[in-house]
Amino acid sequence: MPERRTVALVTLGCARNEVDSEELAGRLEADGWQLVEDAADADVAVVNTCGFVEAAKKDSVDALLEANDLKSHGRTQAVVAVGCMAERYGKELAEALPEADGVLGFDDYTNISDRLQTILSGGIHAAHTPRDRRKLLPISPAQRQESAASVALPGHGPADLPEGVAPASGPRAPLRRRLDGAPVASVKLASGCDRRCSFCAIPSFRGSFISRRPSDVLNETRWLAEQGVKEIMLVSENNTSYGKDLGDIRLLESLLPELAEVDGIERVRVSYLQPAEMRPGLIDVLTSTPKVAPYFDLSFQHSAPDVLRAMRRFGDTDRFLELLDTIRSKAPEAGVRSNFIVGFPGETESDLAELERFLTGARLDAIGVFGYSDEEGTEAATYDNKLDDDVVAERLAHISRLAEELVSQRAEERVGETVQVLVESVDEEEGVYGRGAHQAPETDGQVLLTSGAGLSVGRMVEAKVVGTEGVDLVAEPLTGSLACSEEAGR
Repeated sequence: MPERRTVALVTLGCARNEVDSEELAGRLEADGWQLVEDAADADVAVVNTCGFVEAAKKDSVDALLEANDLKSHGRTQAVVAVGCMAERYGKELAEALPEADGVLGFDDYTNISDRLQTILSGGIHAAHTPRDRRKLLPISPAQRQESAASVALPGHGPADLPEGVAPASGPRAPLRRRLDGAPVASVKLASGCDRRCSFCAIPSFRGSFISRRPSDVLNETRWLAEQGVKEIMLVSENNTSYGKDLGDIRLLESLLPELAEVDGIERVRVSYLQPAEMRPGLIDVLTSTPKVAPYFDLSFQHSAPDVLRAMRRFGDTDRFLELLDTIRSKAPEAGVRSNFIVGFPGETESDLAELERFLTGARLDAIGVFGYSDEEGTEAATYDNKLDDDVVAERLAHISRLAEELVSQRAEERVGETVQVLVESVDEEEGVYGRGAHQAPETDGQVLLTSGAGLSVGRMVEAKVVGTEGVDLVAEPLTGSLACSEEAGR
């Protein structure tokens, strides 16, 4: 019997890329490939790249070069680029990076096994010519679902899968293979974006917004629960738009309680929310539904009105603070995080001061700060009133220091609170770590539990916050919670 072909998937970027990698893993395993964790042990290393900002693109190139080095002293015979950077640049990336043996776009995902076999056999699969993927679907959201079958939508999967490919949990279960045993997993709610923020190129290579059907999301969640997942995080470029192409912009409000009722799921988290699209009904569901985390990942980006208008966005400091007041009036413990761009073309000192006013009053749990840089193909790249690089760097450093101080203060405010902690790691030397409802994976800090007796990965533990370490919390498990966990583990 011939030796099985081996493949390793290296994933960079956001949670959406992680879902896409697990779809590719499912397709490859279904076609006979053996999945391995270490690229040095694989015949083919597939690097799922990020193409969002310059730093992410550099990380992607570095990962491809690192994988290429394995060809000289390891088992690896081929290195293939997939993901957003590969989709965005196609032939250009292939020409600039000859170390990559293949550059595959989203259209190649359904035939990923054949593509890799061709490359592994010494053949050449021509890199695609990038195109504006917004033009692949109708302008009207109501007409998009009918056309979706003819467009490659990573993470959506076909409605009806071949026998032996879909997991046993239902006829519309996902074509997906988990790449780790973590108790949390992302579920793609939609793809693409209809917003036209002047600094963002994502819609051009991810396409127009299109929702997955609720039944697909539910079946995937049931399947993940069967794999031991306790928390799901709904991801897309813009979750607040979910359902608009299915005839119901409030579809998320009805879907969340159904997801929370899936056997085995302990927490449902929603990410990527647009402040301008937040609805009272959605806030109500997020703050009052059992097992749905009162968590708000709000994409503010800035708070000065003139900067926001130049970004093709809406709102201002006072309206944003009112939104946060509304949320906290319903759920005082709600977690809120956001990202901000400083040094945007035309940003004045008074604009920066307005952003500081918002940050100081917002009491955010986690803050990401980025210095503006031109992204090719975006409207902002054509603006004339650019700030000098040293000014952008100075403002980035200033706001980053402020953000670090503010999130530490917000963590201190939580001392004395009772938090529900999902245990994610148990180590005799390093201790027991998990996350509260206000903390998303990898981005918002974590909770160190003072006692790990009877605890294992995947347990949900009630604990009292007794201290902080920067943005991280230190919490003491409550006696009754430990007893319940111990009993559940028997």
